[in-house]
Amino acid sequence: MTRGRFSRMVHGAAAEGRLVVQPRMGFGEVARMKEGLAAVRGARATSVGTITVDSYTRVNDHDSARRALASGNGADLNGFPVVAHGVDTTRAMLADLTGPDFPVQARHGSAEPYELFEALAEAGMDATEGGPVSYCLPYSRVPLSQAVSAWASCCQLLAGLDEPVHLESFGGCMLGQLCPPSLLVALSVLEGLFFREHGLTDISLSYAQQTNQEQDLEALAALRTLATQWLGDTDWHVVLYTYMGVFPRTPIGALRILEESARLAVLSGTERLIVKTSAEAYRIPTIPENVDALEFAGAVADSVTAEQVEAAAGGFRDTGILEEAEMLIRTTLGFGDTVGAALVGAFARGHLDVPYCLHRDNANRARAELDPYGRLRWSQSGLMPVPVPVAVPASDGDAGRPRVTARGLVSMLGYNERRFDLEQLVGSGTRRIG
Repeated sequence: MTRGRFSRMVHGAAAEGRLVVQPRMGFGEVARMKEGLAAVRGARATSVGTITVDSYTRVNDHDSARRALASGNGADLNGFPVVAHGVDTTRAMLADLTGPDFPVQARHGSAEPYELFEALAEAGMDATEGGPVSYCLPYSRVPLSQAVSAWASCCQLLAGLDEPVHLESFGGCMLGQLCPPSLLVALSVLEGLFFREHGLTDISLSYAQQTNQEQDLEALAALRTLATQWLGDTDWHVVLYTYMGVFPRTPIGALRILEESARLAVLSGTERLIVKTSAEAYRIPTIPENVDALEFAGAVADSVTAEQVEAAAGGFRDTGILEEAEMLIRTTLGFGDTVGAALVGAFARGHLDVPYCLHRDNANRARAELDPYGRLRWSQSGLMPVPVPVAVPASDGDAGRPRVTARGLVSMLGYNERRFDLEQLVGSGTRRIG
């Protein structure tokens, strides 16, 4: 198999014991986007660049993006409109920035990104991300079968290029929070299998930090085990996302959750980390705030000792995440002759069901909850073949715990915000809550 420039850089850093850190950053104007990339490249950390596209590009409304640029309102766009700017402009912007030590990934959120993929490939970008499930159910109203077809074409486009363009599954980040780890792990591997089915062998698998570090260590170990088992003939690495849910509002709380994610990445053997900044709860971060977050995460990663890594390996309680995720992968593949067809069939029958996801092709019968220690667990299984802690039978006959109320859901959504912000209130910044 052939590694592209993005994977070569990530694997090279991992071989030297360095965590690759990456921002989520995008600006509408060329000069501003170039300034941001240059600042990331110059950060005192092992970093890769990000170009996050705007909302118009995400839904293929390129004409609206072009009108914004033509009217001088490019600064108002919430990302970089790759297609509207055009291949020549984007390639020129990247020409003196990217290289073997600084590859760039385009991040987008599109359920049907074929035109975007054409543009980023022609412009010379090194990587992109998403997937037929992970960029359909949370972000669009596109039918899942239509997204699967679109992503098959996109993968085939990338697979036909002379130089590999890396593709990262977003499957381990569904809705950002309150999705039990076994489903996140299963979806990430299933999207990896989909990519491979359509000719891609240069991929990464994602997982989003949740609400209990020990559980996250178990989930990341399961992801690596299953990737080795199911994707051993591809070149893959793992990318961890700093918590994507309701973020702490205090500067100390925001830094503490970033610190925990950086430690989690190193302790779990993760090769790449997507960071967040101290401004996440309020607004789009500035370039300096992004650089500060990269440098802070890099410094935390460097401070983790080999003894701490060794102690973390296997030091978590086995709660069955590996077995449950493997069962979901294996049984899902029985719903179709191809991975894409199996994904569509499994969601149509509620065999895969993302809690609290309102997309019409998601059954939305499964529910999750936090236990007193912040561990995510199923509270209602719907039609999913997953075990539920038995407590009070639900009214529809689905044995499980009492239904999550609206107030309970709001409380769970704010769990990490309260947990990390409380550290500023108690003063020391070292007390661990939950």
